Amino acid sequence: MVPSYENFGGKVHGGVVLSLMDKIAYACAASHSKCYCVTASVDKVDFLNPVEVGEILTLYSSVNYTGKSSMEIGIRVVSENFKTGAIRHTNTSYFTMVALNPETKTPESIPGLLLESDEEVRRFLEGRLRRKVRKLQRHDLDRARQEIDYEVDDDSLAGENCKVAK
Repeated sequence: MVPSYENFGGKVHGGVVLSLMDKIAYACAASHSKCYCVTASVDKVDFLNPVEVGEILTLYSSVNYTGKSSMEIGIRVVSENFKTGAIRHTNTSYFTMVALNPETKTPESIPGLLLESDEEVRRFLEGRLRRKVRKLQRHDLDRARQEIDYEVDDDSLAGENCKVAK
């Protein structure tokens, strides 16, 4: 990681790491589907350890789950201090990528996965579970939004760090 990637805290900016992850997710998805792919969503990204300027970053990717036109790409990021040999897991995240038809720009069918190891079966089943959980969360959030009372005043926001401008 080069000095131009440094943030105000002296570490590599998280946005640089996210950009690299997105590029790797695209390469993995396009390689599997043989199609142009776009990022549909990114699951929660927790930065477990900072990346220092001067460290080597390695990104590992795998197609964990395939639907009809979408796929979950798992990305694991590891940093290495080449002077000390210290290796640290910095973060893991899951990208949902969608294959698109080049002419119509509509979702394109993709090949399924051939699961050849226990690890690949585990990743597929966990990917399927994450997909189900994402759908449930969207449904729950939509339902909760319908129940919000948008007529608020300072009393209804007591204890929150805001005020209603009148």
